[in-house]
Amino acid sequence: MAEIYVHPTAIIDDGAIIGTGSKIWHFAHVRDTAIIGDNVIVGKSSYIDEGVKIGNNVKIQNLVSIYNGVTIGDNVFVGPHVTFTNDLYPRAIADWEISYTHVSDGVSIGANATIICGNNLGENCLIAAGSVVTKEIPPHALVGGNPVRILGWVCKCARKIASKTLEKGEHRIKCQHCGLLNEIFIH
Repeated sequence: MAEIYVHPTAIIDDGAIIGTGSKIWHFAHVRDTAIIGDNVIVGKSSYIDEGVKIGNNVKIQNLVSIYNGVTIGDNVFVGPHVTFTNDLYPRAIADWEISYTHVSDGVSIGANATIICGNNLGENCLIAAGSVVTKEIPPHALVGGNPVRILGWVCKCARKIASKTLEKGEHRIKCQHCGLLNEIFIH
């Protein structure tokens, strides 16, 4: 684990893989079969369960819980207190079954959001703070609420580029902030 920073109070189980340039902060726990990419920041008191895969250049804020069955792509922001679940029918004494969740590249998840397992988050989508994700989120969607609903569409730079009233089909929208031409497909 050369060229990484692990705070003395963090726990890194044997077998965890942590990429170059990553930082694991106070009281974080990374389990044995977790894989963390390069240049990842794991904030204070966060928990990364066994089997979790995290891409490169990911920022995980404080007190985040990421459970087995979650895969996170590159360039993802996970706000403070975000929780990922991994069992649709949890019981303390019964058998349980992992439901998998994939977070695509460029996603931003606001503080205190809950991601219910089995729901994938599309590339560059933005989840508003406090949201409860109970369904698949399309790429570039801006969603919020409990349960989430589409509030609009965002650029790769996270700025809003369109209202929620886009028609079905392919849209090419230039961001007024950064100038990027975004391709959005509405099913």
